[in-house]
Amino acid sequence: MAFKGRKRSACGCAPERLNHDHHSHDESVDCGCSHEQVSRSRILTTLLGANLLVTAAIAHYLLVWPVHADLIAMAAALLLGVPLVLDAVSGLRKGGAHMDTLVVLAVGASFATEQYLEAGAIAFFMLISSFIEHRAAEGARKSIESLIRLTPRQACMLTADGEVTVDARDLRPGDRVLVRPGDNIPGDGVVRQGSSTIDQSNITGESVPVERGPGEEVFGGTINHTGVLEVEIARAGKDTTLGQTQALILEAAQNRPASVRLIEHYASWYTPTVLMLAGIVFLMSHDANMAISLLLIGCPCAFILSAPTAMVAALSAAARLGVLIKNVADLEVAKDLTAVVFDKTGTLTLGELTVARLLPAEGVDPADLLLVCASAEQGSKHPVARAVQQTARRANLDLLAATGTEEVHGRGVRASVDGAAVLVGREKWLVEQGVEPGRIDLSSSAGMSLLFVARDGRMLGVVGLEDSVRPGARQAIAKLADLGMRHLAMVTGDRRSPAERVARELRNIEVYAEALPAQKVEIVEDLKRRGHIVLVVGDGVNDGPALAAGHISVAMGAAGSDVAIHSASIALMNSNLNRIPFLVQLSRRTVSVVRQNLVGVLVYIAVMLGLLAAGWVTPLIAAIAHGVSSMIVVMSSARLVRAGEELQEGEVAAASTAPPHTAAAAEPPDGNTKTGSASASAGAMGGASSVVAADR
Repeated sequence: MAFKGRKRSACGCAPERLNHDHHSHDESVDCGCSHEQVSRSRILTTLLGANLLVTAAIAHYLLVWPVHADLIAMAAALLLGVPLVLDAVSGLRKGGAHMDTLVVLAVGASFATEQYLEAGAIAFFMLISSFIEHRAAEGARKSIESLIRLTPRQACMLTADGEVTVDARDLRPGDRVLVRPGDNIPGDGVVRQGSSTIDQSNITGESVPVERGPGEEVFGGTINHTGVLEVEIARAGKDTTLGQTQALILEAAQNRPASVRLIEHYASWYTPTVLMLAGIVFLMSHDANMAISLLLIGCPCAFILSAPTAMVAALSAAARLGVLIKNVADLEVAKDLTAVVFDKTGTLTLGELTVARLLPAEGVDPADLLLVCASAEQGSKHPVARAVQQTARRANLDLLAATGTEEVHGRGVRASVDGAAVLVGREKWLVEQGVEPGRIDLSSSAGMSLLFVARDGRMLGVVGLEDSVRPGARQAIAKLADLGMRHLAMVTGDRRSPAERVARELRNIEVYAEALPAQKVEIVEDLKRRGHIVLVVGDGVNDGPALAAGHISVAMGAAGSDVAIHSASIALMNSNLNRIPFLVQLSRRTVSVVRQNLVGVLVYIAVMLGLLAAGWVTPLIAAIAHGVSSMIVVMSSARLVRAGEELQEGEVAAASTAPPHTAAAAEPPDGNTKTGSASASAGAMGGASSVVAADR
């Protein structure tokens, strides 16, 4: 039963021992404690002791076999009490048994005063209470084990000799596996052939299955529903998103929030105080039953359970929605948030940029502008670079060889393309590098992100890109404002024009544009100096310094990204912004439940002490009340497990009413294109102009 100083699981083993390399689909998951055997023997012993106790009670109250009744009751008390004594002795050796001690003293005092029925009854109800508490902890342990079992035991690997069944743990990056309908995917990877519907709710927390086809990423442990897939493995075993998720849950379960540390601090002197009061009561009243009852009333099981059970339930609810909280202390901090700072690209917007304008300088071919820009960017993984390269591929442009590529963080890219020095990035940075600004009409690029391109010191032109606001972003911002966030900000390295376009769609948000990484950190630090508790939300890749500066940080879309999973204090496995207000609400509700539990326990103790003073409480009644109080605390905390269900239900309902997604829907209808300065050069640009128009 003890929690203080032990961090024990239901079986009494340290939580870190649960972090073994358990094999999926094993008959049992062994953490070295033989849970199944220990539980069965304890249950059998308790049932036998209970039968003896009932027999002794019947014999005693019917006044038959009085001597034998005492002997049977003594046997029952020993059978039921010895396990408690052994637990207490084990705890004392480890230096952490403050609850077991009070229980054992109460049982021992009853036994010493020859109240064998009372001793047996107290031990019986304490064991029942212990089973209930351990069952709650066992549920948390089995949740981790069920997560481990998501990865299949075997995989069908494709080799030169055909299909070979191998151990899933033996897969290596580059191996190709065949995943049939109904199978769990054995590791993170990329689909090479086939298409299917994948249920990845256990990773991302999104209830709606997703379509996956060639070139798209899939995660280990997710379920293949419809088609046959050939997947090239990128990460297997502990390196998969699922493996890292398991590690995060174990890490969070071992951390203790401030409320738990506070309770444990006071619990360190609580037991001596209760023992002293029980001694005083006995010396003044000479009533052993009253002293024993006081020990049972003062036993702080429910008190100690108040915070940990609520925190475990909250972690479970958050993980179900794809919100992985690394440290439960952050869950407490979230209730006090007053400011939220968002990155723009990939966070408030989809991050799926498309080239919408080509604005070449005088005498420059639009196709040459796109070719030079894409060639220089081909070594970058930035969303801007991917958008430019995608447009170049669709325009059937053969990229030039680029050497000496250097990505200057927050400014642009420098490379040698076909022997020429090429710069792609911010206008200010290009000017700093000695490039003449040139005369380019930017009037048609309002609200766009602009890439300035220069070759050998001469400005070639500007590439305009657009991004769309993420669905649900406006509602999430409004919800955060309703929750009392006094400052909502969007920080971006982009120009003010596109940043303000996004802000107008979102409303209620302040814009910090053209901010370098160091300036983003300074913005967060300034909010902290003004007394705000700051949450920073980003994609976890380009926002590392700003994420580290916040009191709490959330990395969005962390599924499949090692950097994102480890760069923030909270990893959001999906990109649903409604999880941010949910996090704040969950924090406030969790702290509220902890406080309710603590107040309820204090009221229980006060009432029971009053009844004890009135002479209405016996040791048996105190033992029963102790078990009931612990059960009430566990059930009160369990309310948090279902938190956020309305979000998942809403997402399922929205998906069921949405029109079916088709390939044709991805292409804009005829005539639904913009025109601009790039269109004026359509003839010179050839194939590239039609692609740019289609992407607008």
